[in-house]
Amino acid sequence: MASMPQPPSNPIAIEPEPRWPAVIAVLAVGGLYAALPASLAVGPRWLQPAIIIVLLTPTIITHNLGRHRWNRILGHAVGLTLTVFMIWSLALLMAALPAHKEAPITLLRSGAAMWATNILVFAQWYWRLDAGGPHSRAQRTHHTDGAFLFPQMTMHRDPAAQAWSPRFIDYLFLAFNTSTALSPTDVPVLSRWAKIMVMVQALISLSVIAILVARGVNML
Repeated sequence: MASMPQPPSNPIAIEPEPRWPAVIAVLAVGGLYAALPASLAVGPRWLQPAIIIVLLTPTIITHNLGRHRWNRILGHAVGLTLTVFMIWSLALLMAALPAHKEAPITLLRSGAAMWATNILVFAQWYWRLDAGGPHSRAQRTHHTDGAFLFPQMTMHRDPAAQAWSPRFIDYLFLAFNTSTALSPTDVPVLSRWAKIMVMVQALISLSVIAILVARGVNML
């Protein structure tokens, strides 16, 4: 296995990572879920967004108060909730295909919503789990080790890269590529847990694109 680049001798301090992109992504998942037809929702369509708001509020508060352990637990609870509702709705959508319960346009809209949800949910997981999570990454002056090998991690001779650390947008880009190209493209996956998650995300994306959307186009 190739050795990781050595930390710079005089590292530059990394600026604290803003959390608002991750919060917007969570709220966007809630909005996409609320836009699904009632037949594809688990319970009332407001149930998932309501649960997310209930969990997200103390998550933001604990971060502002510096309660990082509780923030991590609540953040994982948010991610787990998003994942459960996404997989459940995907199962309902696939079950509706043989019975032709949904109109073609509804099927296409639902497939697009599920595809976008898949990106946002896994971006949250990568951001939350890589290298101990955002708080642990913020405690380091450089980012040279993690579940993903970002290109900046190999540019140790560049002074700007010495203070680089992945932000939510980097994990969103990784998740987008995985759902679009069915591979992480320019970011090699190093750890076993990350490889499993990338495979699961690609499988979900393949199901939505190749089965749901393709079937919807054929029904037009």
